[in-house]
Amino acid sequence: MTAPRSTHEKQTDAIRVYTHNIYARRADWSSRRRVLIEGLHRTAPDIVLFQEEVLTAEYDQTADVLGEKWNIAHSQARSADEDSGISVASRWPLEVVAEIDLTAGGRAVDEYIWASLVVRVHTPSGPVIIANHFPEAAADGEIERQRQAVLVAQELESLASSDDAPMVIAGDFNAEPDAASLRFLTGKQPIDQASVVYVRTWDAVHPDETCVTLDPANPLVAAGLPGWPYREIDHILVRCGASGTSIMRIDACERVLDRPYAGTWASDHYGVVADLSAPGTFP
Repeated sequence: MTAPRSTHEKQTDAIRVYTHNIYARRADWSSRRRVLIEGLHRTAPDIVLFQEEVLTAEYDQTADVLGEKWNIAHSQARSADEDSGISVASRWPLEVVAEIDLTAGGRAVDEYIWASLVVRVHTPSGPVIIANHFPEAAADGEIERQRQAVLVAQELESLASSDDAPMVIAGDFNAEPDAASLRFLTGKQPIDQASVVYVRTWDAVHPDETCVTLDPANPLVAAGLPGWPYREIDHILVRCGASGTSIMRIDACERVLDRPYAGTWASDHYGVVADLSAPGTFP
């Protein structure tokens, strides 16, 4: 029996950002709920981004898992079958800046309305723009993910108050680090005459390691995606300045809830958490 792994002690002035696709209420939710709650308690994030979280008139899955004293924003876009979507929760005040319908202008979808939820979080160190990005999931949908990456990047650039405004894009990108959509966001490949540069927090801390978050060792993945390869698809990206240096210092990045607790896995995805220091709080 292995307890949910906790992360290292957070630096005092760091902002701890956590992203996790929590698999809605599938696969024995009552047991997974307990593992998620315990894991989040140990990880102690300041800002939480959930994908595939359920919101109905009777039930708020994000609030249920996190508890009281959180400020929560939910996407209006919801799946047709289980009312799941994306959310951003913060210990500090937040405001919704935009919700981007990523399906607009793209191929028709039957069940899920892919979206990015953009919020401004008023941290003690100043405002930070956070985008919970949840694009097309189909294995053959990279052309859509490219288009959607450009949409969210352009929206964020339009919101930037300056060249060094801190911004974070995180979520379930449904794409590996070498996919065109990630190459665009990390400044390695222009798309449609557009270019931006963000750094993946995992690469900044673990440059020679992979961060598999959809893993066939997890039976929830093996049951739903038999034969699917290991996948690095959940990411936290931090905006860079023209020099290529991240605007927020990346103090740490870890994978969490990546093993079972009392035989129960928290989700089919693993979580990713990063500690970021806002401009003005480090030399």
